Amino acid sequence: MDPISLEDLALLDVLQRIDQGQAPNDHSRTLRERLIEAALAQADDAGALTLTDAGVERCKSLRHRVAADAEAAQVLKEREDAAQETEAP
Repeated sequence: MDPISLEDLALLDVLQRIDQGQAPNDHSRTLRERLIEAALAQADDAGALTLTDAGVERCKSLRHRVAADAEAAQVLKEREDAAQETEAP
C-alpha cells in the first residue's frame, strides 16, 4: 500500500480547518471554488464555508487513512526490529 499522498494530506488539513471554522481566506478563491464544486463544502449567505456531508465523510476517510498508515509503519518497524534481533549473534 502506498503512503497517503501530500495532496490528500493537504486536503485533510483544509477540511479540518473548515470544520474548526478556519475556512480559507478570500485570497484563496480558487480553493474555495474547487471545494464547493467538489461538493465537499458549501458557502452560506455570508460566504462562510462549512463542510457538506460528503466533506465530513472525506475528512473521516482521510483521517482513517493517516491512522492506518501510522499503524502499518509501526508494524513494519516492529518486524524489522524482530528480524535484527534474530540476526544478532
